[in-house]
Amino acid sequence: MIKDLPIQDKPREKALKYGVNNLTDSELIAIILRTGAISASALDVAREILKQVELVENLNLLSINKLSKIKGVGEVKAITLLAALELGRRSYQISHQKPIKVNSALVIFEYFKYLLIKEKQENFIVVFLDNQKNIITYKTVFIGSLNYLSVHPREIFKEAIVRSSASVILVHNHPSGMATPSKVDIETTERLIKTGDLLQIPVIDHIIIANDKYYSFYDNGLMK
Repeated sequence: MIKDLPIQDKPREKALKYGVNNLTDSELIAIILRTGAISASALDVAREILKQVELVENLNLLSINKLSKIKGVGEVKAITLLAALELGRRSYQISHQKPIKVNSALVIFEYFKYLLIKEKQENFIVVFLDNQKNIITYKTVFIGSLNYLSVHPREIFKEAIVRSSASVILVHNHPSGMATPSKVDIETTERLIKTGDLLQIPVIDHIIIANDKYYSFYDNGLMK
């Protein structure tokens, strides 16, 4: 158990003495977990988690449900660990943020694929761009099975006006793994393009992300 370890090997004590940057991946996870199981320390549980994912960067690919099933974790610890990972991701993204110029659909795919890879429902995201086609920000405006009336133009272009967007890109995922647009995808896109043209905030692409694949309406000739 952790209490039986030498002081210099206890994660919290080690962090106090040497700083958290000198802790191993398993020690960092153990601190977040706080406690282990009846027959396993927090360090043991942390090592089992890392064993399951093989690489620490794959931790963010685990769902709450899958992580909570690892012995010694449970739902509360799973949520705590994934919340810590998400906070770290956001902190890193903000501190290292440079203007991201969208000069191809691949840029959007690389930006959003890890955000959407775990999603079991369709997420409809609007990316707001400035005059130089740099990303201002983005917003998820709808979650659920897409149908023709799911995404209302008002919700999209109200945000675009508030953020002084010069143009927008639509992004949504297909949890099925098939990137090809459906009839509903095409109809929804056409409706939003017309609204954008009227407001002079053009929709310049709609990108469907399906695991490691993507489909660009622009690249496939479905946009102007």
